[in-house]
Amino acid sequence: MDKGVTPDTEWVTALAIEPTTRRTVLPGAPPFTVDDLLRFPDDGNRYELFNGSLVVSPAPTPPHQDAIFLLQTILHRDLPPQLKVYSTVNVRASQRDLFIPDLAVVPRDKARNVKLVFEAADVLLAVEVVSPSTKTHDRGNKAAAYAAAGIPAYWRIELDEGPSLYVYELDGDSYREPVAHKAGSMVRLSSPCPVSFDPEELVDH
Repeated sequence: MDKGVTPDTEWVTALAIEPTTRRTVLPGAPPFTVDDLLRFPDDGNRYELFNGSLVVSPAPTPPHQDAIFLLQTILHRDLPPQLKVYSTVNVRASQRDLFIPDLAVVPRDKARNVKLVFEAADVLLAVEVVSPSTKTHDRGNKAAAYAAAGIPAYWRIELDEGPSLYVYELDGDSYREPVAHKAGSMVRLSSPCPVSFDPEELVDH
C-alpha cells in the first residue's frame, strides 16, 4: 500500500476528511466517549462509536434509503400502539459505544422522554440495510455489538440477494445463528410484534 494511504477498514479513530473541500478536525483524541461524540461539529458525517473508536459511514444510496423507508412503512402499519419505529436514531450501549441503526423499534413511552439518545435497553429491534461500504461492519461487528448491548432482535437486510432478510434473536448474551428469508416468500415474525411481509417489498421496482 502506498505511504500515506489509509486502508479501507471502515474504522476511523481520529478524524474524517470530506472530499477535497473541507477537513473536519474532531475535538480531542481517541478513545472517545459518547459525551465527546455528541459535542462533535455537525459536518454532515454519520459517526458511530465502538469501544471509543469512531466509525464514519457514507450517505446511504437511493436503494438503501428505499429499503429503510419501505420497511419502516411496513412496521408502522403492523406495530401495536405501544411501539414506535424510527430511522437513524442514536442508541447508547455504554459511555464508549453509540450506534445508529437504520431502524429501531422502541416502546412509545420511552420515545416520549428521549430528545437525543436512546439507551440500548430501550430498543426491542435494530435493523441494518447492508451496503458495500458497511457489509463487514453490519454482518459481524454490529451483530456482536447489538447482542452485547442486550437488544433482543436484529434484522440484517442484504439488498444484493433479492433482497434477503436475516433475523437474529438473542439467546443469553449472543444471537443464535440468523434465519434467512428470501425474496418471493412471505416472512411471518412474532417479535417485536406479529408482522408479515415479503422481502421483495423492500425494493422500489
